[in-house]
This record gives sequence, structure tokens and C-alpha cells, in this order.
Amino acid sequence: MSIAFYAPMKPLDDPRPSGDRTLGRLLFAALEAAGRAPFIACRFKSRDGRGDADRQARIAAIGEKLADRLVARLARRAAPPRAWLTYHLYYKAPDPIGPRVSAALGLPYVIAEASHAPARLPGPWARGAASAQRAIEQADRILTLNPVDAPALTALRGGADLVDFPPFIDARAFDGRLGAPDRSAARAALSRRIGGDAARPILLTAAMMRPGAKLRSYQALAEAYRRSRARPRLAIVGDGPARAEVEAAFAGLGAAFLGACDAEGLRARYAGADLFAWPAIEEAFGMVFLEAQAAGLPIVAGNTGAGVARMLRDGETGLLAPLAPAAFAGAIDALAEDSARRARMGAAAARFARTRDLDAAARRLDAVLAELGA
Repeated sequence: MSIAFYAPMKPLDDPRPSGDRTLGRLLFAALEAAGRAPFIACRFKSRDGRGDADRQARIAAIGEKLADRLVARLARRAAPPRAWLTYHLYYKAPDPIGPRVSAALGLPYVIAEASHAPARLPGPWARGAASAQRAIEQADRILTLNPVDAPALTALRGGADLVDFPPFIDARAFDGRLGAPDRSAARAALSRRIGGDAARPILLTAAMMRPGAKLRSYQALAEAYRRSRARPRLAIVGDGPARAEVEAAFAGLGAAFLGACDAEGLRARYAGADLFAWPAIEEAFGMVFLEAQAAGLPIVAGNTGAGVARMLRDGETGLLAPLAPAAFAGAIDALAEDSARRARMGAAAARFARTRDLDAAARRLDAVLAELGA
């Protein structure tokens, strides 16, 4: 009953934390929870971030060789795979291996999170875009994690084999079933760490500090916080090459920079806060929103697209806010100044996160594979 698993953009053991790595690991865990015995078929990284035609040609050639070796190796396994699942495929990170192996061994080929970009077919990523398109056309099922991807996929191959599959988390790590931190003790510890008036609520944000969209999100949050009436105490979790620029954006605002932390430390930060906010500029969906809600935090999320919008229930578990500084500040103030509303939304957020739990995802994934005869 084993399933071959491949993540061409970022292997699951990549040392750099990211939402992409988190969701890949969760998909692998969901296969395990479904009793599907997944294994990492290959760790080859196919990403070309520069639009280098020669690199794309090398990726394709290496992929063919690796695929042929895998065909021979998998055929000799005591428990040959019953299906192949590729996670996150697009023009910068195509799958040069899974389609070839699946065709040779007669395996159902499944993609979780695929995006089709026909505008890239004539440009510098032409070869990668064409490879991604061929894989999408061959797939027996495509799990669409981001609704933004669905129209282009439907236009390419029709919608019958697309499966809407919202992002999910292991909520047990945040809601107490796996020993999540006690809320009152965690809040006291975080309050001591960041200082300030203990009566004021704590606003948490957490993200990598790197140039590009992440930095712009931090800068947007800083500008909104500068305009906030309530000025909740601000705790920032994260680190990275753009830390100096992030700190400069928050200069004079009294923000507490807590640095990077592991999963256990991040759960403690969620448990100690009162609300969570992140502008989510150019985010596909934002796994932190689910994590924060699972910990019982109401959230303020930037209204930056359908992927982010599906990560909460606007007005019930949090607020979708325009990125205009005054509007985003107003959403923060609406929650920071109303403890009763925070409590209602926090409870609803925890319930919502349980509908996006790993166990539910495992059942849905198992059903998709069963339909394919895996």
C-alpha cells in the first residue's frame, strides 16, 4: 500500500523553514495517518529561480536519468508503490521524474498543488513551463490547495479530476491534545519577556525575515501599527537576512523581537498572545493563520487573495483587512479594544482549525487514492 512521495521545489528535510516545507511534511504525515506507508522517492531539487535555459535542460536530463533508475529500483521493492504523489509543481519547479516513473510502472499520478502558467511558455522558463504542463496533463488527480490555481488548470484539462483540498495542520499540537502550553502560564511568560503594561493585549506576528514579499509585509504591518489607536504590545517572531530592515521599519514603536524559535517555542508564543496579525503580501495562503487559530487566536489577515481568504472565516474567526495602513490598523484596533470579541473569535477560530485538521485531510486523501485503485 506504499505511496511514492516527491517534492521537487523543496525536499521535506530542507533546513530552511517555510510554509511550503510545513505543508509538504503535513501531506506526508496525512499519508502516514491514512495507513498509506509513504516514502521519499527522490530528493532531487528541480527549481530554477533565474530563468536559465541551460539549467532547465540539465534538470530535464538529470530527471530522466533519475527516473529510469527509480523505475528499476521501485520494481524490485518488496512493497512496490501503488501511486506516486508530487507536491507543489509549477514552471520554476517542474516534476521531471514522477510522470516518467508513473507511466513506466503503471502508477496513478497525483499532484498536490499545481499551477499552470501558459504565459511562461514562450519566455525564459519555457522548458520548465512545458515540463510542468505535461505533468499536469498526465495527472490522474490534482489536489488544488490554492483556489487561485483552479481556473488555469480547468482551462488546460477540464475540472473533473481537480479535487478542492484546503491547507490543513495538525491541530493537536496547538489545542492541548498533545500537551500544548497552558494559556495563562504562557501569557505570563510572554508578558514578562516583552515587558510593558501587562493589562494591554499582546499582538503577535511570525514570519521569516527575507527580502521581497516578506519584508514588504513587515513594512506594511509597521506602518499600520504606527497608526493604531490601541497600540497592543507587539511581539515579533522570526529572523533572517532582512532582519536589519525589519527592525528599521519598527524603530521607535516598542516592538519586541523574539528571534526565530522551533515548533515548540512557536506554540508557546501563540499560546501567550491575544491576537495575531500578518499582511500576507503575495502569500499563497499562509499556514501561520491556521496555526494561530488552532491556538485560539483571532487573526487579522491582509485581504490579498482567495488563498488567504479561505484560511479564516471573515468576521467569525478573524478579520480580512485591506492593506491600506489605516484600514489594517482599524482591524487591529477592533480586536485589541474588545476583549469579549477576541474571546468569541478565538473560540470560533479553534473550532474552525479543527475542521482543517490532519485527521480530516488523511481521510480525504485516502478516499482520493482509493478512487484511483491505489
